[in-house]
Amino acid sequence: MILAETTTTLALMPKWFNPEYLLTQFGAYVIVGLCLVIFIESSIFPVLPGDSLLFTAGLFVAQGSIHAPLWLVCLLVSVAALLGNVVGYFIGYKAGPALFKRPDSRFFKQEYVDKTHAFLEKHGPKAVVLARFVPFVRTFITWIAGVGRMDAKKYFTYTIIGGILWAGGITALGHVLGNISFIKNNIEAIFILIVLVSVVPLVVKYARNRRERKHAAAKAPAESDAEVTQRIPRVER
Repeated sequence: MILAETTTTLALMPKWFNPEYLLTQFGAYVIVGLCLVIFIESSIFPVLPGDSLLFTAGLFVAQGSIHAPLWLVCLLVSVAALLGNVVGYFIGYKAGPALFKRPDSRFFKQEYVDKTHAFLEKHGPKAVVLARFVPFVRTFITWIAGVGRMDAKKYFTYTIIGGILWAGGITALGHVLGNISFIKNNIEAIFILIVLVSVVPLVVKYARNRRERKHAAAKAPAESDAEVTQRIPRVER
């Protein structure tokens, strides 16, 4: 019996965000639908249940609800994730210059492109791989890499590594854990936990940046006063 028939809809999420609901709605085209969602989330639309969808797909394979070998599902979702990143990169690559042509634009400035390019050149490999495991970021990083003109060879090398680890890895994890009674009986709580764990890096990063901004703001007036004092000519007595 399909696992979705034995569990209720996730109370904290909209119905279409429930991975069980999505996979069962695809019916005979479940693998096609799964790959399409992963492709879309990896390229243009970050508000989709990527992590929990992959985990559930692996669990469905273990339960026999998806009639395909695990290796094939892992391969197909990895390819979908990689193709999504390719599309996202070229969206940023092509659309970026047009957005930044106006130097006085309120939201888009050339300095943003320069900073993004410098960041990715310095942290590119790690950023591209780790971004795969963070919701929203895994979509935006592809655009940013394109806008910042990150070296294509470097980008695609590491997005392949990240894509396989993320898409194939989480699907395989769902398959391995699918036959554990505790997992089956607490699947809703696990989905919520996956989302929370995925968001933790974003929260930590936000808190750290906010603390650094406050520290810089508090330090700036003191430095300014010191600079003013240095510019005041001393009177010889």
